[in-house]
Amino acid sequence: MKIAELAGREVTPAFGDRVALLDSSAPQDYREIAALLAEQWADRRPHFVGLAGGQGAGKSTLSALIASACAEVGVRVCVLSLDDFYYPLSIRRERAARLHPLFETRGPPGTHEMDLCRLLMERLQRDEEVDLPAFDKGIDDRVGVRSVRGPFDLVLLEGWCVGAQPEAESQLDVPINLLEETKDADGRWRRLVHDYLSDSYARTWQMLDYLIFLRVPNLEAVRRWRLQQESGRPRHQRLDSDAIDHFVQHYERTTLAMDRVLPSEADLVVDLSEDHSVSAMKFRSAQSDQG
Repeated sequence: MKIAELAGREVTPAFGDRVALLDSSAPQDYREIAALLAEQWADRRPHFVGLAGGQGAGKSTLSALIASACAEVGVRVCVLSLDDFYYPLSIRRERAARLHPLFETRGPPGTHEMDLCRLLMERLQRDEEVDLPAFDKGIDDRVGVRSVRGPFDLVLLEGWCVGAQPEAESQLDVPINLLEETKDADGRWRRLVHDYLSDSYARTWQMLDYLIFLRVPNLEAVRRWRLQQESGRPRHQRLDSDAIDHFVQHYERTTLAMDRVLPSEADLVVDLSEDHSVSAMKFRSAQSDQG
């Protein structure tokens, strides 16, 4: 199996059986990654895991596979999507009026309720019922809660900017795209994003014991994959290619910064090809580095 080979792991019948138990409609590469991680975490598991990657990288798919694979080895996982912690639209509009108009658009750091995220991550490891927020991207707003019962052995937080770090302030001076040139000419928005990454987001990432980074090949792939995601939405809620291009510009600066920093910081880096397949894998542990 390709992923086992990239990880330098001998393929055993037990590993093959574990992969076969996972959702057969999911990509084979992701099924193997999930089975590999579950095997590693069966005895020595992290409490909090982060899963990062550009839009359309397959974070939700891999998260679900990891939860299923871990269940097979007796590890109970709760998957949290950072998307569900977007502020309600009414609050984003209030913040847009008070801080900067660009904060109305969900996505960039500063549009998530990170204090709530940290609180619920901690509560999920206790023996209690926890109400988790739910966000509907189609209507761009929160839609209530879902209740789960702890304790969980492992909490997996997946989101496009999980693990993102602030840039050097000197790098914020020059706009990098049309959105920043026209909507943030004075740099106030990007400096506020920098401040959020330095504060509430950093405190959340500090909770993580393990970080997985799905590394996209380029921003054009992000735009293409994001557009493909739209095909699964009701027609009246879909964004066209121009709207996607505008939307992705909100993410561009942080996405590029993550691509520079996380390959040396993440515990597992998974390089994705243009066709979404895995081209390489690298574990942070020296004895496991392969690919």
